[in-house]
Amino acid sequence: MARLLFFCVFLLALTSCKSEVRYEEADAVYRTGDDPRWVTPQYDDAGWKPERGPTGSQVFWVRNWVILAQRNPKIPLGLQVGTFGAFEVYWDGVLIGQNGELATRQRTEVPGTESSSYLVPDSLAKPGRHLVALRSTQAYLNHEERGTAIRLESYPRLLRAPLIVMSFMNLMAGAFLIAAIYYLFLFSSGSRKEPAILVFSIICLLFFALLIAEYIKFYVVIPYPRFYLRLEVIGWLTFAISLLVPLYFAIQFGFKRKGLLTGLMLAVLIGIYLINFNHYDLTAMRLSYAMWLASVAVVAAATVQQARGGGVVLAGLLASAVVNYFLVYDFGLFICFTLIVLCMLYLHAIRVRAMENERQAALLLSSRLKLELLKKNIQPHFIKNTLTSMLDWVEEAPKEGAVFIQALAREFDILNDMAEATLIPVGQEIELCRHHLQVMEFRKEIGYELQTTGIDPTDLMPPAIFHTVLENGITHSLPPLDGRIVFKLHFEHRGRHKRYTLLTCARNRPESGNGKPSTGFHYIEARLRESFGSNWEFCSEAVPEGWLTTINIGPAA
Repeated sequence: MARLLFFCVFLLALTSCKSEVRYEEADAVYRTGDDPRWVTPQYDDAGWKPERGPTGSQVFWVRNWVILAQRNPKIPLGLQVGTFGAFEVYWDGVLIGQNGELATRQRTEVPGTESSSYLVPDSLAKPGRHLVALRSTQAYLNHEERGTAIRLESYPRLLRAPLIVMSFMNLMAGAFLIAAIYYLFLFSSGSRKEPAILVFSIICLLFFALLIAEYIKFYVVIPYPRFYLRLEVIGWLTFAISLLVPLYFAIQFGFKRKGLLTGLMLAVLIGIYLINFNHYDLTAMRLSYAMWLASVAVVAAATVQQARGGGVVLAGLLASAVVNYFLVYDFGLFICFTLIVLCMLYLHAIRVRAMENERQAALLLSSRLKLELLKKNIQPHFIKNTLTSMLDWVEEAPKEGAVFIQALAREFDILNDMAEATLIPVGQEIELCRHHLQVMEFRKEIGYELQTTGIDPTDLMPPAIFHTVLENGITHSLPPLDGRIVFKLHFEHRGRHKRYTLLTCARNRPESGNGKPSTGFHYIEARLRESFGSNWEFCSEAVPEGWLTTINIGPAA
């Protein structure tokens, strides 16, 4: 954050720095043809035209008069020229540089770059009136009658300014590239595929590409016939970013009509592109404005609904507008994008913190459920009643008492094994249920039977789910006339959907209490929520045969 603040302050200072060179410039004049006299300051160009006109592959001349008012004589003077074509540059009739190679009858033109800088000899850089003359050809892009712009500045500054800007832009681009890769790995390796993470990673990658495309002109020599290719790339990158940024805010703030928002933004952006076709800078600016307005609309709606982080993000978006108002477009655009991305990072940080809180709550819930699982079977009245029955059986029928003890020990062994697990095989759960019914047969001297159909022993379910249902059936049911209660567990698996039904064939006891769900039902629901989120349904109700418990698990549950 400190580096970003320093960068912003530096750019603000850079825009306010005054030039060391003061001069006045007249409008450029043009003439097609090639006459050696046109290079000299003494030649009268009063009849030359202010527009170049069509030249084809012919040689044409450009003359600019400048009045140099002031400069530091200790620092070399530099001349920057911006135009299309290949040309030779003359200062007061003296050749000071060349950009590309002019077309002749014997050779084709070697295109120059759109912008180039030259050193003016100190002997020619005295205060006063001077002539900048260009002998040019423009064999490519003949329909583009681009004007000629010149700029006088200290030569070291002309060379150093792009390097300074590039150093900070490279720092910013590297940060966004690392963020893009990090969040892409985070999305691909996460168990929960968060769309916002993927969208943010793509935005960071696009912003990295936009920075590279904007400043690649300082690294790579781009001939003027390829000048507009870079601007088209910048435009399409800005288009994609302008579409994704409002979508990201819509996802983070839970905007209900994301598809409608994306469709409207796509239509608006395409309209802006078509209306401003071939006006590259204007197109990029208006695409950015559309992105900002859509983002403000989404965030403002979230703020009105008191969404967490909405006020901070809205303040950040408004701050980006203020920065863009006071800075030139090239600098303001990237600082505004940076502020917007910082707002996105803030939202992501809030989301990560919320997920961490959910994880801690889940861990606490899991620990509490483990304790509940053990408490369910070692509570004092269960132990007391079981031990009392055990003593009676040992005294009256030692062999059956030994079976009783073994069944109880095996039940506690299984409970101890599954206490730390979130999910266990259904086969292990059924084994626990059978041992528990064996224990309860000795205690209550009632026959219990567990029948299973369609069961997949390897299917995973939370521990003690069916065990809890059996307990409820034992506690709240009266045996039929034959004195035997039968539990029927059935399983169905259809695609991604699973269905368990457990029917207690017995007479239901009269209902008592306030009608609220029992502690056992709370345990079952908590376990299902822990393992399956919201993709489950639990229903327990009286039926003519006894009591039916149904558990549905699946995406549509």
